[in-house]
Amino acid sequence: MESKVIICSIIVLLFTSLCCAEEVKVIVKGVTSIAKTDENFVCATLDWWPHNKCDYNQCPWGNAGILNLDLDNKILANAIKAFKSLRIRVGGSLQDQVVYQVGKHANKCPHFKLNHKGLFGFTQGCLPMERWDRLNKLFNQTGALVTFSLNALAGRKKAAVPVEEDDEATLMVGKWDPRNAYDLIKYTASKGYKIDSYELGNELCGSGVSVRVEAEPYGKDMMTVKKMIKKLYPNGTTRPKLLGPGGFYEEEWFKTFLQVSGPNVVDGLTHHIYNLGAGVDPSLIDKIRDPYFLDQVGQTYKDVSTSARLYGPWAGPWVGESGGAYNSGGKHVSHAFVSGFWYLDQLGMTSTFNHKAFCRQALIGGNYALLNTTTFLPNPDYYGALLWHRLMGKNVLAAAHGGSPYLRAYAHCSKKTAGISVLLINMSNSTTFQVSVVNDLNLYPLESELMDENENENENENEREEYHLTPKNGNILSDVVLLNGTPLKLTESDDIPAMNPEVVDATLPISVAPDSIVFATLRGFRAPACA
Repeated sequence: MESKVIICSIIVLLFTSLCCAEEVKVIVKGVTSIAKTDENFVCATLDWWPHNKCDYNQCPWGNAGILNLDLDNKILANAIKAFKSLRIRVGGSLQDQVVYQVGKHANKCPHFKLNHKGLFGFTQGCLPMERWDRLNKLFNQTGALVTFSLNALAGRKKAAVPVEEDDEATLMVGKWDPRNAYDLIKYTASKGYKIDSYELGNELCGSGVSVRVEAEPYGKDMMTVKKMIKKLYPNGTTRPKLLGPGGFYEEEWFKTFLQVSGPNVVDGLTHHIYNLGAGVDPSLIDKIRDPYFLDQVGQTYKDVSTSARLYGPWAGPWVGESGGAYNSGGKHVSHAFVSGFWYLDQLGMTSTFNHKAFCRQALIGGNYALLNTTTFLPNPDYYGALLWHRLMGKNVLAAAHGGSPYLRAYAHCSKKTAGISVLLINMSNSTTFQVSVVNDLNLYPLESELMDENENENENENEREEYHLTPKNGNILSDVVLLNGTPLKLTESDDIPAMNPEVVDATLPISVAPDSIVFATLRGFRAPACA
């Protein structure tokens, strides 16, 4: 009897090993692109939160806030430099309580203090110009592309009574006072600090978060900011862009705001996404690995893109802030390898919906940061973001397959080489996918032959560059990520390590192991959209 059980167990094991490798054809349509991102699609945020910002009996921000961050930290500088042009958005929940210590309209420079009656539990804070100077020194030395989000509540007051009985956010009324913002922008321009864009307000749109502003006055405020920017930056070629509204999408509010502000006022339509729910949710790790759950946010991306196209075609959509799980992220999950399943999937998904940038909350601070809040060491998602930035070009291609939904596939024109780069995410913990990337032109052999005749032979087209990301010891909750089997860690001089690919025969399928992420560059892939 015992021998029969052993034989049965062996048969089950053999069957399992055979059934858990799946061949998949990913078809990439390279004739035309389906969307286009900005060249600098990857973005990260710096937030205002003080050290005593606490959620769920933990205070994960430490000294990572804008006013406390160690700006001389070598790892921080090297982490930004590695991108050569990392987008950084300076903003967050407390930005609408920040006074800028410049000009005659800033008499006091208060410190953020805990106060349960204050917005988000804090009193007003202040940005001294000495601190602003030091921040810009860091940005200039590292090549960052900076978005600065302005205080949109200056001069406004709470409505006497709620407009609706079920309003969770307090309506703010009265005219916006732009004078302090004007003085900051004037100071910034006079110093020659390079600002890529300004944004107005944080999560004030629609039903708001804590407080809100109606769409019509906000649209008029944006017109005011645009006039200020034009006056202070007379050279149109170096003039910063204007972004807004920096909050959660509601169709009617966005429509009204775009119509009121009018053509060519807003350059980027920013919205926020926290589609994983609360950071304390015990099912957070399951949501991150559930393709059906992750797909749900796709409708929002499509709707924002549609609103931009219909009511503001001059303003491309951005994800202006997204940390996955709100209230600083999940303590054990948001900084671990498993977060990459959500994060890189979101980069792929938003790019297909014509979004121009995706700002990760945060570069440093909270549980969801790209860098460890205390050691500054890169978390796994930092390396995923860096690979995306280096490999995935701005032209987005359609990529699809008929296999398991736990295999996600995205394709772009390669950023700096011929051919295409693909991102493959395996959310299954048991199945290896053997992926063949198939050119849609193969379905039309005549077009393919004509193309071959008109193109020069690429000497590297028979080789493929692969970057396999896996967690240390197979533990998806690890903070250590392996690239092609080797742990990624800083050099002795605290530089970001080299991230070299594995070069393989391009005729072989890409083997995507369980719980892994793979970037691959196919130089020989003939895509007219990438020519």
